Amino acid sequence: MKCLIRIAIVALLCTNYCLGDTCSSESCPSESKTNRYSKDANTKYAKYYAAIEKAEANYIECNSSGCKCFADVMSRDLDVFSKRRIDQTLIQSAKSRGTLYQIINGQLYRQKDCMFPSRCAGIEYFLTRVITNTTNLELVINTRDYPQSGKHFGEPLPIFSFSKTPDYNDIMYPAWAFWAGGPAISLYPNGLGRWDTHRVTLDDARQKFSWDEKKDVAFFRGSRTSSERDNLVLLSRAKPELVEAQYTKNQAWKSEKDTLNMPPVKEVALEKHCEYKYLFNYRGVAASFRHKHLFLCGSLVFHVGDEWKEFYYDALKPWIHYIPVQPNASPKELENLIRFAQDNDAIAKRIAERGRDFIFEKLTLEDVMCYWRRLIRRYAKLVDYKPTMAKDMILIKKSKSTH
Repeated sequence: MKCLIRIAIVALLCTNYCLGDTCSSESCPSESKTNRYSKDANTKYAKYYAAIEKAEANYIECNSSGCKCFADVMSRDLDVFSKRRIDQTLIQSAKSRGTLYQIINGQLYRQKDCMFPSRCAGIEYFLTRVITNTTNLELVINTRDYPQSGKHFGEPLPIFSFSKTPDYNDIMYPAWAFWAGGPAISLYPNGLGRWDTHRVTLDDARQKFSWDEKKDVAFFRGSRTSSERDNLVLLSRAKPELVEAQYTKNQAWKSEKDTLNMPPVKEVALEKHCEYKYLFNYRGVAASFRHKHLFLCGSLVFHVGDEWKEFYYDALKPWIHYIPVQPNASPKELENLIRFAQDNDAIAKRIAERGRDFIFEKLTLEDVMCYWRRLIRRYAKLVDYKPTMAKDMILIKKSKSTH
């Protein structure tokens, strides 16, 4: 593979060559779509080949046992409190920015009011299953989309948030949406649904739409929560044979101005995304809940931006598991990336398969439970006081796990 990419970078000795299992141009069918290259194309794609070569040379597959693929994130989030221990003063300062939970004598309690009940339910599904033998402690868990402890405003606060950027000290936890409380749209009125269930339905869709049967088109469907999405939608309007990207309504929609001066279209089920070879993922208000689902289609994911993260994002590597896209990419830059994938079908399929395999094999519901368990145990070691039962707390019982 490295041999092939080096040849591509320098675009060298022949005008047609094969990116497959051999570097011999004679052995490659000249008319095959996956092997159709010119010297100009080689030059245009040189930076992509170079990026892939570098990524593959440096990539070391993580050890997935004991959710170790995500251990670095946990350490980085908690290290800020290793010197400045977590005391009652810090928790008191954090309380107004999230929901207070207490673990007392092996039981989970929550303050009576929860801003988003379904989100709390998703969090509590995991917490009630990982607190066995946990010392008494308090946690402040943010159920809003946006992180709460900015690095440039005051001292770090031990607030748990599902997503953040490098500008925040929040401690990332696996989002409620792995079990309940995901985005509610017309297709999923009760929320996106459980991760374990989607893993099954999306894998069925992947098998139904194999790589060679997928439409050779880039696809995006979502509301206009960020203008970062505009250029792909505009490219779709100019070149619909290349991209199928359109805006849907969201709760803030008032007129066609909110969907880039065109009528909104209907949402598309996640399983229908699997019909397309290339799927674009954009952030929403924070990290995108659809991100992990897209990989399970076995399609090539184009992930836009690298600022917003969830706990598992850093284990996925650009050019190994997905194609990275700059958030301000112009329509022309987007077109070049899509055409690169179309003109390099073997490379595109390889990256798509690695991305799918990582998510399917290393981000199971058991891995999510594992991360929660380790996170609570490591957090507990940083807490310097034993809480007493606060007023107006309610007991949270373990919910039944239905399959």
